[in-house]
Amino acid sequence: MRHSFAALLAAAVLAATPITPAAAAETKIATIRSLDLLRDAPQIKSANEKMKAEFERKQKDLEAEGKKLSDDIKKFQREADTLSAQQRATAEKDLNTRKIDFDFKQRQLGEQVQSREQELRRDLQAKFTKAIEEVAKEKGIQLVLQDPVYSGPGIDITEEVLKRLGVTEAPKKK
Repeated sequence: MRHSFAALLAAAVLAATPITPAAAAETKIATIRSLDLLRDAPQIKSANEKMKAEFERKQKDLEAEGKKLSDDIKKFQREADTLSAQQRATAEKDLNTRKIDFDFKQRQLGEQVQSREQELRRDLQAKFTKAIEEVAKEKGIQLVLQDPVYSGPGIDITEEVLKRLGVTEAPKKK
């Protein structure tokens, strides 16, 4: 028990010991501007095009169905007084069923879009992380900081990462 306490105390002292300036000087640090990656990486444009191709037609079809339903509801409201009780009940039931079906389709499409966006986001994040890691390893960098408030010149690797991602001409730092 006494040896365990001594080992814990020694570990705590070592953990509390500040990093020496020499050790800090040996650590190579770089920065990355994530907003520039999100704006300029070709994979972002590709992902947006995929989303548009996958869901644009479904969205337009759903909008057309919603407009038709809305028009039919307005027509029913105008003509309800001229319908018999049986016709009115049948029309109301049909419109309510269509509205429930439409709402379900709308929720379902929203969930599909959200799920696909998350999947594409995970894929992009993995590609970005891989490119950052590759550049950092090639340059012997031990730590990459994302979006620092300030970084001095020469430690930003955003342009190299963008080139790794396929940008032919990386934009200059703003």
